Amino acid sequence: MKAYVKASRGPGGEIREVPDPKPREDEVLIRVKASSVCGTDVHIWEWNEWAQHRIKRVPLIMGHELSGEVVEVGRRVQNLRPGDHVSAETHIADGTCYQCRTGKMHICENVQVLGVDRDGVFAEYVTLPETNAWKNDPSIDHALASIQEPLGNAVHCFLPEGNVDELAGKSVLITGAGPIGLQAILVAKTLGAKTVVVTEVNPVRKALAKRMGADYVLDPKELGQTTANAVIEASGGYGVDVSLEMSGHPSSARLVFDALRPGGRVSLLGLFDGEVSLNLDDAIIIKAARVYGIFGRRMFDTWFTVKGLLTNPTFRERMGLMITHRVPISELPRAMDLIKSGQAAKVSLEPKW
Repeated sequence: MKAYVKASRGPGGEIREVPDPKPREDEVLIRVKASSVCGTDVHIWEWNEWAQHRIKRVPLIMGHELSGEVVEVGRRVQNLRPGDHVSAETHIADGTCYQCRTGKMHICENVQVLGVDRDGVFAEYVTLPETNAWKNDPSIDHALASIQEPLGNAVHCFLPEGNVDELAGKSVLITGAGPIGLQAILVAKTLGAKTVVVTEVNPVRKALAKRMGADYVLDPKELGQTTANAVIEASGGYGVDVSLEMSGHPSSARLVFDALRPGGRVSLLGLFDGEVSLNLDDAIIIKAARVYGIFGRRMFDTWFTVKGLLTNPTFRERMGLMITHRVPISELPRAMDLIKSGQAAKVSLEPKW
């Protein structure tokens, strides 16, 4: 089969002919119908400092967000059949470590991530454990179904302990209107948030944030030191109830706490290039702030919430707005350039080789 491969420990990648994968007894073989580019893929493509330390082996098939069709099942597979439409829970847990055995599979100490630790989905076919293949409603467009995984990250940020009621009537700050930030706007409004404030500097993403339902879109480059005050004013003068950091920018790490009301909560999803300085007394201790580190999705609570959200036609329609470009996978370098230049929000890759 054809696949896009990180061939060496350096920037870029290349199309290669590689052996067709064969499913093990507990796995399914999936024909990839759509995949999408994540920020992690961009890091691996650019071969930044994170990728240099994180990627343990090359050559490696890149990519992890997909929608596809089951074409073959292993002997021990029980609940999936050829023809089923599926997406991937991309964190493959061992099922035996302490975290897995205490209900925290998403932080399995031996986790393998598609396209990072094992071959990914920028290919004609991929194998997945049955456990990680999430069955989709076949009426959902494959491009849309492929971005359920990042949607799960947005849901997890809001519901780190699964309490849906905690958002109703609340004010929310989202720093960064990248793909997950845009999805978070939609999730917040759907789950009843009263006011959603977004910070973003990119013009394309600022416009999309408004279309996704943000009440206020603030540009921190324009506001500078007054950004926190502007967020507090937009939230009625009290500070926001919930802050989500999704940009990975050091100034946003401080902003989510500066704009938070006492007793509020913060979810940290964005990854930072280095250490971040924070006054813990003012940011967390005196404010009695609750702080959550978000990694992946709660397996599989989050997926059921995502499934429920996607039954709403309006939710589906708005989520589709963030897919700004559809590009043949053979033109992956162009897809990367669209993202890095700020022209695109989410790029869907069509299986055209």
